[in-house]
Amino acid sequence: MKIHKTDMNRKTLIRWKVYFDRSRMYIGYIQFFLIGIVFLQSFKDKSWGEFIFRNAIFAIPIALVLFVLLSLILGWLDTRLGFRQEELRNLSNSNPVMMEILDELKALNRKLDSKTDSENNAL
Repeated sequence: MKIHKTDMNRKTLIRWKVYFDRSRMYIGYIQFFLIGIVFLQSFKDKSWGEFIFRNAIFAIPIALVLFVLLSLILGWLDTRLGFRQEELRNLSNSNPVMMEILDELKALNRKLDSKTDSENNAL
């Protein structure tokens, strides 16, 4: 199948999927910011919410900075506690290419071990 004079093959579809996945990440950043705005607006009828919107020129930038700092702290904690490493380890176990590489490495290690064992026995 051809679209705009390019061959539609598996590699093209996978490349497009990667582009979509990367753009989804950036859209997630925008959504994250918008959730912060909705969160602030949900307190508009409360007394301190009124204070925030009455002094919006100061309060909203401060709230944004606090929001970013708290997000960075949460991300740091996530990394510090090792959640990311464990997530990547689990992802690697479900990735057939990674499993193939690991199997080949194990086979090479077995060959090296048997070769060094035979050399040690010869001495």
